[in-house]
Amino acid sequence: MYTELRETATELAAVLWREHTVYRERGGGVVIRGEHVGRWISLAPTGGKDQARLRAGRLLDGGTTAPARSETVVDLTAGTNELAAVCRRLLADVAAADTEPARVRTERRRPRAERPAKPARPRKSRHTSFGSWVVLLCVTGLVGLWVYAQFGVYGY
Repeated sequence: MYTELRETATELAAVLWREHTVYRERGGGVVIRGEHVGRWISLAPTGGKDQARLRAGRLLDGGTTAPARSETVVDLTAGTNELAAVCRRLLADVAAADTEPARVRTERRRPRAERPAKPARPRKSRHTSFGSWVVLLCVTGLVGLWVYAQFGVYGY
């Protein structure tokens, strides 16, 4: 399935963008990156024969990919031009989502579930803990043994 997706993605990338990068993603799919347009398209296998899940999204600053903005399932037996038309529609959806004002995007989000406020913890006073005292006593004992071994045996 991967070789079929790779071949289809390579043909599709040549139709969509002159400058592109095609690579394999972890899940066994293929990603087409258009750095110059700041968009990506992913073809991933589905459970059906000759079908692929087509996702589109944008590239963030630094080259990382943002989550997919739109997706659909396509039939791979369709021609390259038909797949390119579906990709262009998904890319147009991504572009339209980027041009919406920020307030409209936040209105569509579901409000976050109200979480109870955490009670403020009382500030502990700074003091040396028991473990710190043990470490200090051990280091002092080692220094004392070293001094005794150096000067105590010969009586200097």
